[in-house]
Amino acid sequence: MSKLYIVPTPIGNLEDMTFRAIRVLKEVDLILAEDTRTSGKLLKHFEIGTHMHSHHMHNEHKTTENLIARLKAGETIALISDAGTPAISDPGFLLTRACVENKIEVECLPGATAFVPALVNSGLPNDKFVFEGFLPDKKGRQTRFLALAEETRTMILYVSPHKLVKTLSEFVQYFGEDRQVCVSRELSKLHEENVRGTAKEVLAHFEKTAPRGEIVVVVAGKTITKEPKKSKFSKDEEE
Repeated sequence: MSKLYIVPTPIGNLEDMTFRAIRVLKEVDLILAEDTRTSGKLLKHFEIGTHMHSHHMHNEHKTTENLIARLKAGETIALISDAGTPAISDPGFLLTRACVENKIEVECLPGATAFVPALVNSGLPNDKFVFEGFLPDKKGRQTRFLALAEETRTMILYVSPHKLVKTLSEFVQYFGEDRQVCVSRELSKLHEENVRGTAKEVLAHFEKTAPRGEIVVVVAGKTITKEPKKSKFSKDEEE
């Protein structure tokens, strides 16, 4: 029966690959990979010989129609990204939506994704949070920061290494230098690092130490200051 499988892959440590993910990738008719060279190493490691096609942000608009036709014909297809869960700041949404619209079954396997361990590692409130992914580079960036400055939930962002210092500087500018921040770097890998502190402190750290690798930033939400309740009695009545 036709089905699209969304299959998470390790974000760094290959031991995080699940038995189920390996089985599915061996059994499907086709694997869609963000970068076939990167995924080729993963498949070789787990002795998966299934044929791969490239599926990334630059071609997904063109390939979706053909993939839907193959699924309707009875094929099973697995979608993977370079690391983590597809469609989370990676290609996958367009194909998933097209499958849903065409009543083709979609099954997402549980597995690795970067923002969950970063949130838990941060020590910041995680009962309510908002995932922002990558912020706009230029157009709309200031507007987004102004909106996030009023956000009361914990915020999670993906930031590239060469933009981290700039982003932390913007935290100081828009959120204030005392806002709590945690920068998680190289999660699940040998040199995993979690730098916690105020926006000012974390900025100072990375101004001295150039950031490298995959980075997730977790930021505390705005604290709501509750005003003291006013008495329903007048001052004279209280006396």
